[in-house]
Formats: sequence, C-alpha cells, structure tokens
Amino acid sequence: MYTFIARRLLSTIPVLLVVAVLIFLMLRLTPGDPAAILAGDAASSEQIAEIRKSLGLDRSIPVQFGIWAGNLLQGEFGRSYFYKMEVTQLIAQRIEPTLALATLTILIAVVVSVPLGVIAAWRFGGWFDRALMGFSVLGFSLPVFVLAYLLIWLVSLKLGWFPVQGYKRLAEGFWPFLHHLVLPAITLSVIYIALIARVTRASVLEALGEDYIRTARAKGLPEARVLVRHALANAAVPIATVIGIGIALLIGGVVVTESVYAIPGLGRLTVDAVLARDFPTVQAVILLFSFAYVVVNLLVDLSYVVFDPRIRY
Repeated sequence: MYTFIARRLLSTIPVLLVVAVLIFLMLRLTPGDPAAILAGDAASSEQIAEIRKSLGLDRSIPVQFGIWAGNLLQGEFGRSYFYKMEVTQLIAQRIEPTLALATLTILIAVVVSVPLGVIAAWRFGGWFDRALMGFSVLGFSLPVFVLAYLLIWLVSLKLGWFPVQGYKRLAEGFWPFLHHLVLPAITLSVIYIALIARVTRASVLEALGEDYIRTARAKGLPEARVLVRHALANAAVPIATVIGIGIALLIGGVVVTESVYAIPGLGRLTVDAVLARDFPTVQAVILLFSFAYVVVNLLVDLSYVVFDPRIRY
C-alpha cells in the first residue's frame, strides 16, 4: 500500500512537468502582450519596451522558462504582473471561496444523487426511473451559466431567498457564509447530480440482478438493507470513480460559476489573469488545479480497498 502511494505521488512529477511546459508555451505563443495591456492604450512603444524588459519578457522563451522553473523548484511562483503581489499570497487570499464552493457542491451532489440512483434502480422502468433519466439528460444538456441566470432570476430576484451575487468569508459568520454559497453550489451541483445518479442507477441495477441479492431477499432481509448493505456496497467502486471524474469537471464549472456569481475565488482569478495576460498567476493556478486532480485520483484509487476488500495494491 505505502509503495503504491509513494509510486503514485512520484508519478505526479512528470505529469506536472508536462502541464507546466504546455501552459508556459501556450501562454507565450498565443496573441497578446502583457506589457501592452499594463501600459495602456496611450503608451508609446518605448514605454511598452521598458515594461517588457522589467518583466523579463524581452528574453528568449527557453531563458524565461528556465528562470520560472528554477523559481518553481524553490517554491516561488513569481510575482503577478497585474496584481503587483506574490502569486502565492494571491492564491492564499482566493483559495477559501473555491474550496468552500467545491466542497459544498460535491457534498450536495453525492447526498442527493446516490439515493436517487438507488431508488431509480429499485423502481426500474417506473415513473421515477423515467423521470430521473429525463433529468439526467437535461442536467447534461443545460450549460452552467444558463442555469445560473435562471436560478438568479427565480430564486434571488423573484423569491428573494438568496443574494444575487457576492461572497462572505467564514470568519464573518457561518450563516452569511452559507447563505451566499448555497445558490452557486446548487447551480454547479446539477450536472454532477445527473452524472452520479445515472452511474449509481446503472451500477445498482446490475448488482440487483446478482445471485447474492436473491439470497439476501430469500433470507427475509428488509429491502432497505438489501439495497444499501448489499447492492449499493457492491456498486460503490464505479460510483467512487465517477465522483473522481466529476471533480475534474468541477474545475471548469468553478470558473464559470464564480464569474456569474462574482465569487472572488481561484476560478474568477483565472479568468481575470487570462484576460490580463498575467502569465505567473495563470501558470500557478493551473498547476495547483492539476496537482489537486492528481491527489483526488489517488484518494479515489485508495478508496477501492475500502469498498472492495478483494482489491490490493
């Protein structure tokens, strides 16, 4: 087990290296000059050249990459061109909203989708099963930003239950924190509810056709225990896998949701940094997202041992 964990952690190094090279090259080779953006429309070519020199953008791409990689090995992500502060400090200021939104989204999605999928499999072919399949199609088809604006119009503007935009930090009180976070989390969780519920239904439905389910029912066990202790427990591995995949999709959803709801998290920071051609910030945030995804995949792999004791690493 420990060898497997160490091997997986070491395997993240080449993955992050490839991501770093690709992001570095993509940012430098796409059109747009950070110096021109910082200088403004009225700046002269001499002023732009001076800014490029101060930022080190006048050097060749291999030299720029070498300097950035050397700083990265020392734990330094550089200084933001746009915000004029260290990127590590900038990320520390923005990470709480993103972690809170992602955690609440996954929590809502799992708590809602798994029971829905189990009930749909239990009532296979009934009205509930058909309704869930229709919801799954709708959940996959409806873009996050469209759903966000619909919920803002209905829940915030018409009913007045939640604020339209903004974010309150946990230090300002738990209820204001939760009150501003619930609507964005519900918006973002819809697609994951559709995804996880569909996979849960398929996995539990397959398990319900196995011999051990018939044996459990023949022993007179309550149906709830048959569904949870036998069917769901044996269908947990694919469900855990799709939850891990959903976290990868969550990265893109966080960017859109934070932009719509004006949440000052890493997603909103990424959008602003890309528009400002803030190379150090974009590179650092994407590397952070990549590392988080690798760690989540590792945790999902390790969960297989808990759900299925036959699996050994």
